[in-house]
This record gives sequence, structure tokens and C-alpha cells, in this order.
Amino acid sequence: MKIVNFIISKEHTKSFGIFRTDGIIDVGRHSGCRDINEFMAHHQLDELQRYAQLPADLQPDDISFLPVIDRPGKIFGVGMNYAEKRKEFNETSDAPTLFVRFADSQVGHNGTVIKPSSTNEFDYEGELAIVIGRTGRNISAEDALSHIAGYSCYMDGSVRDWQHKWYTAGKNWPSTGAFGPWMVTPDEVGDPQNLSIKTWLNNRLVQDDTTANMVHTIPQIIAYISTFTQLSPGDVIMTGSPGGVGKTRVPPLFLHEDDIIEVEIENIGRLTNRIENSPLSEVVRSKTAA
Repeated sequence: MKIVNFIISKEHTKSFGIFRTDGIIDVGRHSGCRDINEFMAHHQLDELQRYAQLPADLQPDDISFLPVIDRPGKIFGVGMNYAEKRKEFNETSDAPTLFVRFADSQVGHNGTVIKPSSTNEFDYEGELAIVIGRTGRNISAEDALSHIAGYSCYMDGSVRDWQHKWYTAGKNWPSTGAFGPWMVTPDEVGDPQNLSIKTWLNNRLVQDDTTANMVHTIPQIIAYISTFTQLSPGDVIMTGSPGGVGKTRVPPLFLHEDDIIEVEIENIGRLTNRIENSPLSEVVRSKTAA
């Protein structure tokens, strides 16, 4: 099942639903819940099956995609989690490298990703994202997959010259990441550690790997994070980006206005976004603050 979060364009109202080949079932209208977060807070996710046989209410042209989870309690990123990426950045740490993202740093499928005016090092990173569906603390690796509501694509845009010693500053400029198009439930994804993951920049294949090459597996990541914080429905974990990012290429390959960046993951879908420069007002505010 593909679960999509959206704005109904004509009504300017927020909802969520089930995405099918013949259209979208507006589960928000039928259930009274405004998004998947609210639904998961009051229902088991498998209760969505009761709506799956309803006729479609909307077509893709009727909506604007929101991030799959636009009000996450937490967004964790796992850095340096693919063997090739670790080689590119000379990473040697044995523990997962974590950072956080804020909700306003992400847009949905077909949304505009904003390149900050103050950087010439805006980089792409295609990633598999997981959405937590069941509350847990000290979750064992053996039980970890049962806590997942679904999987999605993430473009973890990185402002490289603002990553400094830690990653957080380079990950949280407004609208620099993208999350979508939808969340696919585990029954349709299959083995999450055996999915091809590709990133395309202007139709050029720039990242090509498999989730089998993660250094820390998805169960290990969930077990590690849940040791120090409770994971709750709607929390998001980005599981890391393969090698081939722009920073380590010769010459470097960064994102610029009107570029099209796409992240494609097997059994999930293809997330597409266009890059736009941030407005001049950002530069003015930056100079004023300085």
C-alpha cells in the first residue's frame, strides 16, 4: 500500500490517502484524520485496509504532495552508512554517525528544493527513509522491523560548507531536503536490506548502490537510537547515502538552479524535485545579522 500526504489544490485543505493506479482514496475525508500521524496515533496502520477498496476520490493532478510525514516528532539522519561513502570521506568510526533534521527543512515530491544563496556547495544525497509506526524504547534488533510503518525515498540535501565539525548546521536550511513521493508499507517493499538505490541529476546517474551495502543495518540503527530515546509513530530515520556525492567528485558536482534531482528506490518509487535559488531576502537577512 502506498500512503500519500497532500494538499487538495482546489480546496487548499490538507489530507492523506492511499495512492493507487486509478487515483487516490482520500482517507483523511473518510476517517476524519488530517494526516497519517493523526491516524497512527489512534489506529493500527493495518486498519487502512478498510478504506483500500473504496473508489478513488482524487487524481494526482488534484493534489500537491507534502512530505510523507510533515509533522514528525523526530527526524534522525545516519551519516557515513555505506561502504563506498565511508571510503570517500575517510570515515573510520565504528558507531553510527547521527544528526537531526527539522521539519521545515523538507519538501514533498515535485516540490521545490531551495539552494541557500550563501553556498556554492549544495550537495545531493539519495537515501532510504523509514517511518516508525509503533512506540518503543530499548528495541532489540530482532524486533526492530515490527516497529516500522513503511519506507520512502529521501533527498538529504547537504550544505557542505556549513557542515563544519558536526552535520546539523549543513542539514537544516529551509526546504533543502525532500521526502516522498509516498510511504510504502513493509509487505510491498520486501527485504529492506536488498533494494537498489539510485540518484539521478538531470537524467545523469550519479549514485548507484544497494541497501545491502549499509554498514549499520536498519534493525541495528533502530536498536541503537531507541537505546537513548523513545521512538514514536511518525518519527523518521534516514538510513544513509551511498557513495558518488558531488563533494568528492573531481571536479565537484553540486546542485544549481533549475537542476532536477531524483531519488529512485526499488519497490518504493521515484522522488523528483527541482532546485531553485533562495530569494535575495535571505542574503539581506544574513548580512544584517552579521
